[in-house]
Amino acid sequence: MVQLVLWGLFQSHAYAEPLPSINIQVGDGSGTGSPGTSAISILLMLTVLSIAPAILMLMTSFTRIVIVLGFLRTSLGTQQMPPNQVLIGLAMFLTFFIMSPTLAQVNEVAFQPYLKGEITQTQALEKAADPMKKFMFAQTREKDLLLFIKYTKTEKPTSYKDIPITVLVPAYAISELKTAFQMGFMIFIPFLIIDMVVSSTLMAMGMMMLPPVMISLPFKILLFILVDGWYLVVKSLLMSFNMT
Repeated sequence: MVQLVLWGLFQSHAYAEPLPSINIQVGDGSGTGSPGTSAISILLMLTVLSIAPAILMLMTSFTRIVIVLGFLRTSLGTQQMPPNQVLIGLAMFLTFFIMSPTLAQVNEVAFQPYLKGEITQTQALEKAADPMKKFMFAQTREKDLLLFIKYTKTEKPTSYKDIPITVLVPAYAISELKTAFQMGFMIFIPFLIIDMVVSSTLMAMGMMMLPPVMISLPFKILLFILVDGWYLVVKSLLMSFNMT
């Protein structure tokens, strides 16, 4: 019985009409580009899109903000409070706020003219790079910039427009890391003093088995609330960026 059923299915499949073929084509079908060129273009586009978030993070104020907020949470000793999602979300919105003049200029001189067809894609990229270079150059230390200029053996630029983007981005990144760690160190100092005072007091009272963190944590949170810590930290971050 089973053999008869299988034979019937085989016969019905053999006499069935063939499935329609499906062709997937990228482009306008004009034939001007070879299949290999289209595949390479798609591969390059996907590669750029995959690394675009990392590039944007290193070219904006996001790096400094998120590191300082991470130092703040560590110095408070609150473990996962605020959660990572809250810190990253706050860092993203502060980044949009700080970068809004630069992004508005990029939109005005590059994005909108490109959408209207007034400039080509290459020209749009060049015009969009100038405001970003101006922002990064204002925050980059001369020592870090000279490091990469000497390594690439390029001539000393006369203005930020002459600096290659491949030189300015890593110089800006390490400058941001140093600035963020300096601000993080200043945040640590008052909380470290509280930890030292609480630890010394517990040792003087002979309470060796009582963890100092349990006693110092409420005092650190109370101090942070009394001085309006979030306001001071955000204000310091905004003032730390040279918006000239």
